[in-house]
Amino acid sequence: MEAGQLKKTLGFLLVVIAFFALPLVAAGTIYWPEAWIMVLIYLAWALPVLIWLGRNNPELLKQRMDITRRTQEWDKLILILGVICYLGFFVIPGLDFRFGWSEMPVYLEIAGFVGMVLAFSAMFLVMRENTYLSRAVEVQEGQKVITTGPYKYVRHPLYAAMLVYCISVPVSLGSYYGIIPALGMVALMLVRTSREDKFLHENLPGYEEYAQKTRYRLVPGVW
Repeated sequence: MEAGQLKKTLGFLLVVIAFFALPLVAAGTIYWPEAWIMVLIYLAWALPVLIWLGRNNPELLKQRMDITRRTQEWDKLILILGVICYLGFFVIPGLDFRFGWSEMPVYLEIAGFVGMVLAFSAMFLVMRENTYLSRAVEVQEGQKVITTGPYKYVRHPLYAAMLVYCISVPVSLGSYYGIIPALGMVALMLVRTSREDKFLHENLPGYEEYAQKTRYRLVPGVW
């Protein structure tokens, strides 16, 4: 990995870690085991993946780190609202922990951590399969339709994994109230999936044929 790219990657990682520190800040204490377990799970996934991408697919790593890529006009509002919801399902569980608004059974918290692990695992499989992943809704030069790996089952497996991740975070932190902004994030991703799917139908050669074979966008047998 080049020095410049390494610097950007580390900077991006620090920003993400800052997001994961939000529950502790909102809780007003560092003595919250669930929050630390969540951070450790993320680091145990993110660091190896970043190293793997740097060695095997530096171009994809560069694209994933680039938060300035231009997207479609309709997508800009979705991204802004998404950031608000993303902040919410980190901050609200912290406030919930501080003020004792809700109490979730341990088995649900464990299910939340399992969901995070499964979601992160699925995200890596998608990154390994698709070299055209981008934070923006776009068609890149020379882009081809990916039909292998997770893409054999649904057309947007990264979003499917993100749905699981969004719900898993507040559940792992034991907050019923944190599920509210998580559901907002889920709604936004459903809208983005629908709009992006339409965009790809119109702009990516071969996508329409692929969609006829792989019928479902996110959940096999459902949608």
